[in-house]
Amino acid sequence: MQINRLFEMIYLLLNKESITAGEFAKHFEVSPRTIYRDVELLSSAGIPIYMTKGKGGGISLLPDFILNKAVLTDDEKADILSALHAVDSVNLERTSTAVNKLSTMFGKESSDWMEVDFSGWANAKEESATFAILKASILQKNVIQFLYHSGESSLQRVVEPMKLCFKGQDWYLYAYCRVRLDYRFFKLRRMKELLILPESFDRHIPGKIFDKEKVFQKDLASITLKISKEMAYRVYDEFTEYELLPDGGFLTQLSMAEDEGLYYYLATFGEHCEVLHPENIRLQMKERLQKALNLYL
Repeated sequence: MQINRLFEMIYLLLNKESITAGEFAKHFEVSPRTIYRDVELLSSAGIPIYMTKGKGGGISLLPDFILNKAVLTDDEKADILSALHAVDSVNLERTSTAVNKLSTMFGKESSDWMEVDFSGWANAKEESATFAILKASILQKNVIQFLYHSGESSLQRVVEPMKLCFKGQDWYLYAYCRVRLDYRFFKLRRMKELLILPESFDRHIPGKIFDKEKVFQKDLASITLKISKEMAYRVYDEFTEYELLPDGGFLTQLSMAEDEGLYYYLATFGEHCEVLHPENIRLQMKERLQKALNLYL
């Protein structure tokens, strides 16, 4: 399309002082006459573009020209560039093309004031590959299939992928599950044997997932914990409300789904955490710890 060619011409000239009509024609696979017409169109639109003849001549922009016509403040431009840096951290190919282009267009250096890495310490390559497949399936609206490992079982799932979500230090896929006939969240690390199927879907992709009431709130158990002072750093990291006890320990509440993930989490505190309530989770935790202890007897 001509509009795309005109935009790319400006971008190329922002990165190079002068380009001949022949070079432009070869790049875009058009005739030099077409390039001359494009230059006239850009000039009539107010772009300070000009042509010089002879040896060393070509098409150029005024040296102080930047694409500053967008109604964006300097702070908004900086926010855009910073956001792109963060998004680049989940890009499998780790390209910075968009950042470089916008930095040039805005006429300023990239605001690289923070660094984000959403990947875990382990299986980073596998997680990145899964992320790339899911991104493609969401954008192309392709149905996907995978083996999902939960606390209860491992089940083949066929879903319509809606959105990738980051919550509580983990990546999730929000999708319509054709097995459960309902919307579900799937933790990326538990998805194996992932395949993009040739079938597409036309289901509406929702807006803000986490704005919905009670998202991630289904079947949550309210658990009262007593945590010793040795785990103070974890209390400060992982809990927003707690009561300081006379011995330096903490009394706090935990809300989690009662599944394998809950008991794994509680076990990470070792001897420094006691479940006070509810009784069924306290007994279940005691039984699991006893079974683990039996392995060493």
